[in-house]
Amino acid sequence: MTLEEAFYIGYITKTKGLKGEVQLYFEYDEPELLDLDVVFADMNGKMVPFFVSTFKMQPNQTANIYFDDIDQIDKAQPLLRKKIYLPLTKLPERDEDDFQYTDLKGFVVTDETIGELGEILEVNEYPQQFVATVSYQQKEVLFPLNEDMIVEIDEDAETLLVNLPEGLLDIYLTT
Repeated sequence: MTLEEAFYIGYITKTKGLKGEVQLYFEYDEPELLDLDVVFADMNGKMVPFFVSTFKMQPNQTANIYFDDIDQIDKAQPLLRKKIYLPLTKLPERDEDDFQYTDLKGFVVTDETIGELGEILEVNEYPQQFVATVSYQQKEVLFPLNEDMIVEIDEDAETLLVNLPEGLLDIYLTT
């Protein structure tokens, strides 16, 4: 399996105890929907499968996991801070009414003051928020996607109306 055939769900934060148990921190929004019978760890650019023998979901976006063939702490150590993936075939289906910020890729952005900015080229998720990338006047412009800036989303017309803070675009255009 390659990285293109997988989706990211989180990373291993620490070992627990001496019997090879690890803690997986989920960056995926709804970890309870995931099928965790086998996960893939990015081990120096290679997707290595790990078969889950048992896991227990925790309330803080984590799970405690035991993998087959990892029965002591020394065998679990190489997994620390490794990114964990699942195959795209295990991506949970979304309800068609479930709209997410990442669905805005390809939408045309218009600012209330400046006018049309361009098409959203990328939507990236950062720890605190989602950030859109737009090409405006041959410059890559980044702005946060949040309720304070979004005025209206028209899914049918694939447009996004925003009210960007004064001076935000100037930062990108004067460099």
